[in-house]
Amino acid sequence: MEKNEFKYVSYLWDDEVAAKLNGDEVALLVYRSNLLGADLRLTNYGGGNTSCKIVSKDPVTNKEAGVMYVKGSGGDLGTMARNGLAALYIDRLRSLENIYRGIEHEDEMVEMFNHCIYDPASKTPSIDTPLHAFLPFKHIDHLHPDAAIAIAAAKDGKKITEELFQGKIGWAGWQRPGFDLGLKLKKCLDENPGIRGIMLGSHGLFTWGNTAYESYINTLEVIETCAAYLEQNYKKKIAFGSSRISPLPKSRRLQQAVTVMPVLRGLCSSQTKMIGHFSDDNRVLEFINSNDLARLAPMGTSCPDHFLRTKISPLVLNLSANDDLLETNAIKEKILPQFEAYRKMYAAYYNHCKHPGSPAMRDPNPVIILYPGVGMFSFAKDKQTARVAAEFYINAINVMKGAEAISEYVSLPRQEAFDIEYWLLEEAKLQRMPKPKPLSGRIALVTGSAGGIGKAIAKKFAEEGACIVINDINEERLKTAGTEFKKLFGNDASSSTLLNVTDEGSIQNAFDAAVLAFGGIDIIVNNAGISISKPIAEHSEEDWDKLYEILVKGQFLVSKYGIDIMRKQSLGGDIINIVSKNAVVAGPNNAGYGSAKAAQAHLSRLLAAELGADKIRVNAVNPDAVIADSNIWAGGWAEGRAKAYNISVDELPAYYAKRTLLNETILPEDIANACYAFVSGLLNKSTGNVLNVDGGVAAAFLR
Repeated sequence: MEKNEFKYVSYLWDDEVAAKLNGDEVALLVYRSNLLGADLRLTNYGGGNTSCKIVSKDPVTNKEAGVMYVKGSGGDLGTMARNGLAALYIDRLRSLENIYRGIEHEDEMVEMFNHCIYDPASKTPSIDTPLHAFLPFKHIDHLHPDAAIAIAAAKDGKKITEELFQGKIGWAGWQRPGFDLGLKLKKCLDENPGIRGIMLGSHGLFTWGNTAYESYINTLEVIETCAAYLEQNYKKKIAFGSSRISPLPKSRRLQQAVTVMPVLRGLCSSQTKMIGHFSDDNRVLEFINSNDLARLAPMGTSCPDHFLRTKISPLVLNLSANDDLLETNAIKEKILPQFEAYRKMYAAYYNHCKHPGSPAMRDPNPVIILYPGVGMFSFAKDKQTARVAAEFYINAINVMKGAEAISEYVSLPRQEAFDIEYWLLEEAKLQRMPKPKPLSGRIALVTGSAGGIGKAIAKKFAEEGACIVINDINEERLKTAGTEFKKLFGNDASSSTLLNVTDEGSIQNAFDAAVLAFGGIDIIVNNAGISISKPIAEHSEEDWDKLYEILVKGQFLVSKYGIDIMRKQSLGGDIINIVSKNAVVAGPNNAGYGSAKAAQAHLSRLLAAELGADKIRVNAVNPDAVIADSNIWAGGWAEGRAKAYNISVDELPAYYAKRTLLNETILPEDIANACYAFVSGLLNKSTGNVLNVDGGVAAAFLR
């Protein structure tokens, strides 16, 4: 097919780019893989694998040897580099057939891959390695395109494949990936010489070519043919048995999602704190509002990649989209029994399917939650995993829609699904994962986090694993900070929202954005501030009101809205108020600022006393003289303090350092470390406390 003939997949090959790779087959493999991974219609994040076979010099014998480069375990085609490949001797891999003891001993073959490694520095081989090894082609693509899986997961999938491709695509029935399936693919090819690919029942697609380009174009053509066939059939049959209900308008969907999501997050976090993701994608709405939802959703997914990330089946909320869900207890009363039923279902599934050596039952809470009329929620250990789980379930929806259009959707049998989910090799992979960071699964909103102390706190929390809601009243500064955080921590670790802490509508919108982005809130740092230093005679009523509006009212309102979300989650939480040494020490020219800071300090104590029963800790940090990158020094504060101490502005840093017991300059990072001490887990039984970060000012010692 020509480039412009593709309608359902993206042709991305660039001859000029390929030519610059000078015939390096491994480089071309990486190039091809990145192109395939860039189109989510071809394969999903982390799904599929590609390979090439070359002749290379053995570093020990100096003789030529056949080497296979294949995507290593846990990689992603779209972002894979050369170091993401595993390199193995082909002949050694194939000779493992001589010691293979049969499918009952499948897992022991994985360790044998280590005896076939060509490059010790390459990536760990994946379980799919033998599927590439036993096929003779130089370049091979194994992908999970929705269009192909829809056929592979159809009741009549084998017959449809035969008729659609006129015998040019083979068929291998469902089998867990591994050494035996590699032998099955070889047998399929031997029995059907001249085929251009093999469809794996309920799983995916294998295609190939003798060059990187031949494999690429063959892959696109096969998937294009599958997608075109589905499109023809969509016109003949109403998707999912037509609509049962209509979706709410967009604004109402988001309102319902914001209302219910913290409750869902709290229930999903009964064992481990989870981060959420919300989607009201049109494909999601078509499925969850359909007549066939009740039949198809409990069946679960077919492709192992989908299943491993979305669990055995979703939880479909028995909740009217038009319900008035403004009262927290009413929401919980409706949803909690549904969670309990899901957990019992999952435990029954585990107990029925487990083997004597199976790993212990994992978290029984759902990953995917469907709310008819509203959208889909997904919950996982971090934002990326939650987002990817949602993407995989949309893939599953696409598969169900296609299979139902051409035949009848067939999911994996429960036992097969269990054997994938609790596969000892998968368990070993989970055990090898790095230990979570201290703030993993936590969501933090630090007011005024686009600069100064606020940004330092937000960065510290992000470094320790938290999801951050960056906010500021200044749109330009917020945009700059948002870009910086994406660069430092990736696209999934932070979100940005405008926030004016004196405006209730702005605060509501900011917390709504936090809920939609991550599912709720765990940590609030009231940091946004302003400073005005004047003698009482020069201090205006406007100055006074401005200080109290931002410092006191802002802390009160932000805390109030955040507490409501924390209570919905029932997970406890932390509120940290950035107060000041000036809340304790009476200094000159400081009536408005100092008294407002004192009000902040006492409000902290009052909230600590009130919120203990909710396991919400309220603590304060008292900084002093944080000059570096701090916004409070703008607007005349530096000049005012210099005047009060009868020194120049340039002399302020040294002046502040000299008056401390430790003779230290205080930096934004020092305040960030103090905040982290409160939320890191070491002080979980501390509330109502104040931590001074001032270098040691004796007059500020608390009594």
